[in-house]
Amino acid sequence: MPFINVKVIENVFTPEQTQQIVRGLTDAMVAIEGENMRPVTWCVVEEVKSGSWGIAGNPLSTEDVKALAKGGPA
Repeated sequence: MPFINVKVIENVFTPEQTQQIVRGLTDAMVAIEGENMRPVTWCVVEEVKSGSWGIAGNPLSTEDVKALAKGGPA
């Protein structure tokens, strides 16, 4: 049984976007493994507290990620 675990910073994605993540990643796994695996493919999206996620030693906040998504600096 495939288990997909996705971690995102809290309050970056809307509930609708989170559902898109679940559907899209499940579809990607099914494209590789075959349709018979859909009923047993698990996908969990976990939110990490803003500031508790870091890249290159630099913590990222919800606001940082939203700025990146708009094309600005973190």
